[in-house]
Amino acid sequence: MKRSKFLLSMLAFGYAFMYVPLFCVIGFSFNGSKFVTTWSHFSFKWYHTLAQNRIMLDATLNSLKIACCTATVSVVLGALAAIAIVRFKRFSGKSFFIGMIAAPLIMPDVVTGLSLLLLFIGMNNLFGWPGEHGSMTVTIAHITLSLSYVTAIIQSRLAEIDSSIEEAALDLGATPTKVFFVITIPAISSAIISGWVLSFVLSFDDVVLASFVSGPQSTTLPMVVFSSIRMGLSPQINALTTIIIGVLTVCVAIAGYIIYHSSKRIPQKSKGEGKHWRSLV
Repeated sequence: MKRSKFLLSMLAFGYAFMYVPLFCVIGFSFNGSKFVTTWSHFSFKWYHTLAQNRIMLDATLNSLKIACCTATVSVVLGALAAIAIVRFKRFSGKSFFIGMIAAPLIMPDVVTGLSLLLLFIGMNNLFGWPGEHGSMTVTIAHITLSLSYVTAIIQSRLAEIDSSIEEAALDLGATPTKVFFVITIPAISSAIISGWVLSFVLSFDDVVLASFVSGPQSTTLPMVVFSSIRMGLSPQINALTTIIIGVLTVCVAIAGYIIYHSSKRIPQKSKGEGKHWRSLV
């Protein structure tokens, strides 16, 4: 009993440590005072001020575009890389391929950002591409980072799927393309959604890589927030944080709902499994 009370106390402390600051930020976003930590009266003043801040809104829109592009490309490349690692047991340079994909996981962001900056400068001198640093270079940098996480997530899910199911579908006359889209993709859909959400959050939250490879016209929201904090913390940041928390909470809830129902549609091994896959192909 004592042990259970101790564990519950530690659990409560852990949740409080993570979420109480967030609730404080949400509460003070409705504070009418210009001081961040001093409560005055309930007001939507800072939401109205934020709506008129063109710099903040443009940076938010730019971050959303970069994050969506990063997440989509990372999921496509990560799924292909995971399939190559799991389904193709032996191919030349597999260990090197896995090591290159996993390298950004253990490499400091500062080193990655500096390396990408030097790469872009060298490519621009040799080929004239990518030209000025902008949204494209930031997107490439974020894909480099997110790809490692997405590949690891999809690879772990794909390794749990029995490859004999795909082989049985091929024996029943299905083409490899149909097997991929009808069997493989639905089976790893939960990992794909999780990887997309994680890539989106990583890209939207990044400030280190973007600081190295961004240009004057491609400032992201984290960079604007970080720069504004240096000049003093504005209550607009509380309002912006509250909006981001609300949007991400809704997105995660929708993703969880989709993952839950998609996992229920994946058939389990049973005596009638052959008939099910025969109906698919």
